[in-house]
Amino acid sequence: MAENLTTGDMFKAKAITDEDVSAVVDAYMADPTTSLFVFGDGYGLAPGVLSHARASQTVLNANATDQLRRAAVSTAILLARSER
Repeated sequence: MAENLTTGDMFKAKAITDEDVSAVVDAYMADPTTSLFVFGDGYGLAPGVLSHARASQTVLNANATDQLRRAAVSTAILLARSER
């Protein structure tokens, strides 16, 4: 697989599953201060890559529903570039 793909690219290529993405969302929602989110076959995301501006605003918005927060985090994860 080519280097420097987004998590979304890896998802489309079936290198990671919906369950992998959901697990990272769950882990982030449980503890956004985690130093590394590991998923799939040894891929990882540092929390800094989850600092997508819109996702951050949504997560911090007191009026946002949990479903909206999770969708924002999931989108940020899919746009992020993972490390191996």
